[in-house]
Amino acid sequence: MRKLFAALLIVFATVVASPLAHAVQPDEVMADPKQESRARELSRELRCMVCQNQSIDDSDATLAKDLRLLVRERIAAGDSNKQVIDYLVSRYGEFVLLKPRFETHTLLLWLLPPLVLVAGGLGLWLHIRRRSRDAARASDAPKPLSADEQARLDKLLAEGADQAP
Repeated sequence: MRKLFAALLIVFATVVASPLAHAVQPDEVMADPKQESRARELSRELRCMVCQNQSIDDSDATLAKDLRLLVRERIAAGDSNKQVIDYLVSRYGEFVLLKPRFETHTLLLWLLPPLVLVAGGLGLWLHIRRRSRDAARASDAPKPLSADEQARLDKLLAEGADQAP
């Protein structure tokens, strides 16, 4: 039974899941393997504007297909990878990139997560430090009264007992 299940799983993975891994259609594939590998590499860096959390290489959306064809068209025209990316960014904006560039207008996007992490760590450290300090204070036993203090306390208690009705 296990062997049958394993065989079915392998068949499913190769037949059903592999076409889902990449949405590139056979009619989109470039004749030159080097150019095709460049196109695939670039397609993995570009966001599908419809799916938004998927690269155009993985998306079945019509717009993703159009973008894949545009990438291949620019590569066939002789553009470098940077020129292709710059062209798409100028046409669609920074949002088309799955990994935004590190520039002044994206500085907050890049620096906010580490800053939040550092601030959270600092807050946690201060909280633990304060709790341990408060626990140490609470566990301190009161100091015994000195002989003078004890005598004064006894005198006050005796005066209070004499004045009670």
